Amino acid sequence: MSLPLHLMRHAEPVAFVRLPGGEDPTWDWRTGPLSSITYTDSETSVVCAMASVPKGARVQGPLIAFEIAGPLDFSTVGVLSGLLEPLAKQGISILALSTYDTDWILIGAEHADEAMATWKRDGNTAAPARLSGGPS
Repeated sequence: MSLPLHLMRHAEPVAFVRLPGGEDPTWDWRTGPLSSITYTDSETSVVCAMASVPKGARVQGPLIAFEIAGPLDFSTVGVLSGLLEPLAKQGISILALSTYDTDWILIGAEHADEAMATWKRDGNTAAPARLSGGPS
């Protein structure tokens, strides 16, 4: 990967929830900066805002969502490998999801700052998804 990428860090923590195969969530899972549901024969996986997950659910999180600024062209090769290899070397586990336009990287909240610093050292831009500031 030759061009630097821009990663947007979303402030609202998300969760990765596991349900039994074929089960639909009974809560409003279409929340947060990213929501997704995936069905397989053996499980249903849900990504949604951490605050939406009901008590007692089998969950990983809180996770911080990083969105790669897109849209990314389907012919672009090595985007995720270029971003994830340095994290793997540091022992940072991730969950990657793709939408039609871009890729998302979910990282445990305790490692989010370290991931941002790593990406910046590698020449990428990593910043809050929404910049805030006082009146000008």
